[in-house]
Amino acid sequence: MLSARTLALTGLILAAAGGAPAEEIREIQVLVDRMDRLYRSETSYAELEMEIRTPHWRRTLRMKMWTEGMRKTFVTILAPKKEAGTSTLRVGAEMWNYFPRINKVIKVPPSMMMGSWMGSDFTNDDLVKESSLAVDYQPAFGTTGNDSMYEIVLIPREETPTVWGRIVLTIRKSDLIPVSYVYFDESGDPMREMTLSGPRDFGGRTLPAVLEMKPLKKEGHRTVIRYLDAQFDRGLPKDTFTRRNLRRRR
Repeated sequence: MLSARTLALTGLILAAAGGAPAEEIREIQVLVDRMDRLYRSETSYAELEMEIRTPHWRRTLRMKMWTEGMRKTFVTILAPKKEAGTSTLRVGAEMWNYFPRINKVIKVPPSMMMGSWMGSDFTNDDLVKESSLAVDYQPAFGTTGNDSMYEIVLIPREETPTVWGRIVLTIRKSDLIPVSYVYFDESGDPMREMTLSGPRDFGGRTLPAVLEMKPLKKEGHRTVIRYLDAQFDRGLPKDTFTRRNLRRRR
């Protein structure tokens, strides 16, 4: 259940949205939908590097990712050697992981969508985008005090399964590039922040190439994703988003 503080904030946001001009409501919906689809399209392919840091260890994963629309994602790890071949598939609301060292495909239950992906500070949901900001959250414009930025406050809808009480998204007005996401718990405390930087052109689409997730209650922990390449709206093999593909040698 949402806390009294979150319920009060939800009421304020819904009241603001209810009194907003239709043009403003359309504008915010377009912005949120754009953020959902920023790294996706009809199809997408990307090569990424994920660096995971804690006070005691550091490791870097190289991986490839394919998506189709908002409902299909396939990720496979290329390096380091001991994790190579580990793969994740999401189709609709279902998700599976394949671990080549034990040669097993394991279905991820909905209760684990907010769990860590491969020991990183990104969750399973962050990586495969099972939830949608446009569908699962009620948006309203906030106030940044900075005329060059949009601030959008996202409150989960009543039926949305999430640990977040709200998400605050900041977008640069000049090019509609997102700058940060701050995630708050149900008591209103900020729990983690994702910053986006290094915009680059990927096949005619300008995207932040660097995404850094930092848990705000765990000092010295952070995970950085770097996009090395990205391509959009190209044909993909028909069996890309299948469980058979999870076990394929690469």
